[in-house]
Amino acid sequence: MEDREKLMEIEGMKDKAGLGNPEKGRTVYVVGHKNPDTDSICSAISYAYLKNQLDGNDHYVPARAGQISAETQYVLERFRMEPPALLENIGTRVKDMDIRKVPGVRSNISLKNAWTLMKTQNVFTLPITDEENYLRGLITTNDIAKSYMEEYDSAIVSVAKTPYRNILETLDAEMVVGDPEGFFEQGKVVIAAANPDVMENYIEEHDMVVLGNRYESQLCAIEMQAGCIVVCLGAPVSRTIKRLAEERDCTIIVTPLDTYAVARLINQSMPVSFFMKKENLITFRLADYTEVIRDTMSKKRYRDFPILDRSGKYTGMISRRNLLGVHKRGLILVDHNEVSQAVDNVLDAEILEIIDHHRLGSLETMAPVYFRNQPVGCTGTIIYQIFREQGVAIPPEIAGLLCSAIISDTLVFRSPTCTAMDVSAARALEKIAGIECETYAQKMFAAGSDLKSKTPEEILYQDFKRFEFGDLNIGIGQITSMNEEELENIRNRLLPYIREVYEREDMDMIFFMLTDIIHESTELICCGKDSDELVDEAFHQKTENGYARLPGVVSRKKQLVPSFMMAISQL
Repeated sequence: MEDREKLMEIEGMKDKAGLGNPEKGRTVYVVGHKNPDTDSICSAISYAYLKNQLDGNDHYVPARAGQISAETQYVLERFRMEPPALLENIGTRVKDMDIRKVPGVRSNISLKNAWTLMKTQNVFTLPITDEENYLRGLITTNDIAKSYMEEYDSAIVSVAKTPYRNILETLDAEMVVGDPEGFFEQGKVVIAAANPDVMENYIEEHDMVVLGNRYESQLCAIEMQAGCIVVCLGAPVSRTIKRLAEERDCTIIVTPLDTYAVARLINQSMPVSFFMKKENLITFRLADYTEVIRDTMSKKRYRDFPILDRSGKYTGMISRRNLLGVHKRGLILVDHNEVSQAVDNVLDAEILEIIDHHRLGSLETMAPVYFRNQPVGCTGTIIYQIFREQGVAIPPEIAGLLCSAIISDTLVFRSPTCTAMDVSAARALEKIAGIECETYAQKMFAAGSDLKSKTPEEILYQDFKRFEFGDLNIGIGQITSMNEEELENIRNRLLPYIREVYEREDMDMIFFMLTDIIHESTELICCGKDSDELVDEAFHQKTENGYARLPGVVSRKKQLVPSFMMAISQL
């Protein structure tokens, strides 16, 4: 599915949990980290629900920044909740800019009419569209100026196949003989300022002759097979001349303008189709990211760029100036506060809130935000507390999600990250959800540890995070299981793949935790220069054949990462 389709899926999202009315004001996305775990997904859904109960103005939509794990899928299916839509990039899009609704015009309008529209609308570019509003070309003030200042070919009006309608409009004229729906498409434009004897030397067949009220000149032009005569100053045309013109298939136009004015204006009657740019047009779509179009706009010295909708139809114009006023997307982060773990282009969004239980990361905001960070075992615990503080009732489905998040992150209260607040919250939530934590946990972990059908890539990135320790960029993944044999099988499959990833990815080290919930221990796969030394310094354990056994270590956040940070400072 393309990014723009994903976005439409998110923006049109409604679900049975009452996650808000899309007809409200601003859409704010509630998103967890990349490679989301159960806490990240469940907290995003639950907090979006809570915000929609508290805020009657904006529309809060849960989203995910990566693929859902088997464990999380089990939780969502168990409580009949739809997975959040995938949002891989929160960067601003063209649709977030102030698009100027310059209406499209048809390709047969005159240059004069186009110029008048530009002045009226205060624009420098007009889009040329067809009856179905598909873009066919662009005409600019520069194009019109060139047609007037640089064009000296007296046959250009016919070469452009100028409609007589345009000529009548431009000259404020009336057609007394001929078809107003016809075209002047042969001959040149000549001014009959001389007497008939001289006129015979330069008037050719099909020419358009601009003249006055002299009967002899009009008669001479018709007899010389002129295609059209333009009679100036509103002079009357005799019935004899009209009859003769009809017989010779010569059009007669009468204008109140003088010969000088006609000579100046006649080129302005040409259709814009002759001068418009119609090849290699640079257009953007509503769903295009501004970071992508910014480079194109800076390299092309065009003033304006047309915008197309999903079906390719013209919708408006933007300029480089519009990039300055782009409306940033509203964003709430849950279960993380580091740029490396956040949805792509997170710094291009307007971060409104952060709800987290991890260490403070590298994320910076342009303005103060609501930041709630507590040393508990799960983001779901914090969200449960906010429900209680705000006096909002927790539906059974939401209670089930929050309880599942706590069970997952605390490994059924076995993790050293687990606090009394986590246990208390889970016990209260299990009653609302109608489950029993320990019994439910076995089914949930069993569903999540069924990894036989998954590829090494899927297993590695199921719960994978990047951390920056000074100058070091370290990736750490983790899976948990109650089956020791399954973990051993996964280790043998995963070790060679992690080495491949290390060779092609820009990371100094990669570690992967195979955590045994029952025995409360972890086998740690180690890859990268100095990874063995780091593990030895942090845990006083030697690596063997690419992995190390870490008894009592089950938490990445509270045991592995802090120990690594301490060890790196000692190396």
